[in-house]
Amino acid sequence: MKKLPVINITPLYDVSHPEYAKVCHQIDQACREWGFFYISGYKANQLPYVYDLAKQFFSKPLLEKLQLDIQKNKNTHRGYGALGVEQLNPDLPEDFKEIFDMGVHLDHNHPDVVNQEPLRGPNVYPNIENWETVMQGYFDEMLELAKVLLNAMSHAIGLPQNYFEHCLKDSLCFFRLIHYPPTLDNTDKASFNAGTHTDYGCVTILAQDEIGGLQVQDVHGQWIDAPPIPDTYVINIGDMMARWSNDTYKSTPHRVSSPKGKQRFSFPFFIQPSPHTVIQCLPNCFSHSNPAKYSPITSMEYLQSRFSATYKHRADV
Repeated sequence: MKKLPVINITPLYDVSHPEYAKVCHQIDQACREWGFFYISGYKANQLPYVYDLAKQFFSKPLLEKLQLDIQKNKNTHRGYGALGVEQLNPDLPEDFKEIFDMGVHLDHNHPDVVNQEPLRGPNVYPNIENWETVMQGYFDEMLELAKVLLNAMSHAIGLPQNYFEHCLKDSLCFFRLIHYPPTLDNTDKASFNAGTHTDYGCVTILAQDEIGGLQVQDVHGQWIDAPPIPDTYVINIGDMMARWSNDTYKSTPHRVSSPKGKQRFSFPFFIQPSPHTVIQCLPNCFSHSNPAKYSPITSMEYLQSRFSATYKHRADV
């Protein structure tokens, strides 16, 4: 049975560690062959509290959750998305899940907010004790982990150590809480709580609960399970990194089909560079026999195009 690789990233926290280059190579191979892998050797202090607060929020009455309706925040894309707000696979019905999105918090006087730049603005928070402290704490932890992973990829591709890291200043990173309600059976439209899709950004860091349901498509088109493994995160390459690397790194289709009668929680952190970062073929990812496949595009332009195709409330943004 095929299994995704599990990589211990402990050596990545010290560039002088004797196994630093080895771990970078392991990540490089996983990105080339799978676009998906697990990491161990990292623990986010805030994650248990994120779980607790997410369960509190999603258990609230719908009308209360809709006070923070994401459709009221079209431009900033912050807040609560009810069942059906997202349709990842256009050939299937809307996804059977509810979400809560947060991004880099920008005050109302930030120039991007004043100019009403898309996907830029303040976060919104439910009236739950410690919500802002915990979620911002976890966001910061994920941002630091993102730098570690991106530096390893820079090293593997043969780029300067912080080639990607500098793009995370005032980034477009998003953190999402996802609740998949229990399905009655696996033959109705809720069979796939999240339809087949690839992620839009550079890299996704996923914490998932113990329920399972995540499936990944290999290069032969076969679906394999990506079950929860204690003390690990699932990492996957998104479309933006695939473009950046000229498809050297794979953006792999995946989907979620939760077990019958069980609710599921997952928490993806989407690593997406600053708005004006130009996504164009990396220096070491093209040649005469393998020319650049994609035209340059900014991070913001690319995300805007993908968001508009996925969310009905953003079609006219």
